[in-house]
Amino acid sequence: MSQGFVLWFTGLSGSGKSTVADLVVPELRERGVKIEVLDGDVVRTNLSKGLGFSKEGRDTNILRVGFVANLLARNGLAACCACISPYTEIRDTVRRQVEGDGGTFIEIFMDAPLDDCIQRDPKGLYKKALAGEIKQFTGIDDPYEPPENPEIVLKTHDAPPEESARQVLEYLEKESLIPAA
Repeated sequence: MSQGFVLWFTGLSGSGKSTVADLVVPELRERGVKIEVLDGDVVRTNLSKGLGFSKEGRDTNILRVGFVANLLARNGLAACCACISPYTEIRDTVRRQVEGDGGTFIEIFMDAPLDDCIQRDPKGLYKKALAGEIKQFTGIDDPYEPPENPEIVLKTHDAPPEESARQVLEYLEKESLIPAA
């Protein structure tokens, strides 16, 4: 693979970002794609430790993820980023950096209704946010700005994760970023 690319999964907590990414990445590796995963939770523990959840803290976190993803892409590798990344302006900043350095930025919007995410609540965070134990929680008392023109929209409430992963892989094949299966 000569051209690096960034898969940028964005959506509410519980929308399926990590679940779908965890299905896509092994398939890409099987096809010979060198790819690294930058999961929001893991990055916050290691690269962005100490940052809060204010708008400034979130923006700094996403810019750090984007910086690393861009380094990988401009060196011909792929990066898979699964981050809520709630603000359009910062996602667009990362896109401009990646594309400005010759990489391909693929924004993947995990379009799941808030009620579905609350019902899934895999980490119990919505329960805490709704009880007032967590402040500035995206989708509850902090906004999520859906992408206006994402390359891929996955309706994760209507399809199983395997179907969503298939859609991502088909897009990458169609764009000649990965070899066909």
